[in-house]
Amino acid sequence: MSATYIEDFNDGPGGWFGWTNNLQGPKPLTIRDGAAVTCSPWWIDYNHAPPGAGYLHLPYILLTAGGAAHNEVYIETAGVNRFLEQKFSTDFTNAKITLRLRGELLTRGAQLVLLIQANIQGLTSGWLLTGQPISVSEDWTERTITAVADPAQWTCLGARHDRSKSYGVLPLPDVLRDVNVDIMLVLFPLDVRPMGRITDDPHRLRAGKDYPVWQSRLPEGYIELDRIQIEFS
Repeated sequence: MSATYIEDFNDGPGGWFGWTNNLQGPKPLTIRDGAAVTCSPWWIDYNHAPPGAGYLHLPYILLTAGGAAHNEVYIETAGVNRFLEQKFSTDFTNAKITLRLRGELLTRGAQLVLLIQANIQGLTSGWLLTGQPISVSEDWTERTITAVADPAQWTCLGARHDRSKSYGVLPLPDVLRDVNVDIMLVLFPLDVRPMGRITDDPHRLRAGKDYPVWQSRLPEGYIELDRIQIEFS
C-alpha cells in the first residue's frame, strides 16, 4: 500500500464526480487535456442551511469508503474509483494535499476549501478546512494544504433543521482518523438570497428548489483540476 495517492486524470475521472442534485445524484466531470473541469452553475447544497454552517457548491467529490462507489451509476459517471481500488488510508490526520489547478472564478464571497466527511454510528459529520482556502488563478498553480487536527482551522457543517438525524457535529480528531464517507473540494460560504418575497423562513425551505435564488450572488466560472496528491502521515 502506497502512502501517497495521486490522481492526474490522464485515464479519466478516477472516481471523481460533481453533483446534480439530491434527486439525480452524481454528475460527470469533463475531462479535457488531462484535467477534470467543472463549470457553473453549481447545485446549491441546502443540507447544512442555518442552524447549520450554511450553503455550499460541490464541484469535486471522491468517495473514500463504502459500497456506493461500486454502484453502476457511480462507475458510469465517475469511472473506477482508484482511491478505493488501491486501498488508500482513510486516516487523514495531518495528510498533506497538493493540487495543481487553474480557472476563472467570480467568487462572490465564497472560497474553494477541502471538505471531509465521516459517518460514526449512523451520523455523518462534515468539516470544512476554512483556515486554509485554496486560491484559483488563471495560470496553472500548485496549492498545498494540510489536514491538521486543529478545530480552529475548520468549520463543522452541522445540519439544517430537518436533517439532524443524518448530519451533526462529531469531534474533529475522530472524523480525521477515519474519513469513511468522502472528500470534496467545495465553494463556501454562499450568499443565498430568495428571488422575490417568501413568507416562510427561507432556511426551512430548500434553496433553488422551493424558491428561486439570485444567481448573480453565487460563484460563477470554471475550475480545471490537473492533479491532486495526498501524502498520508
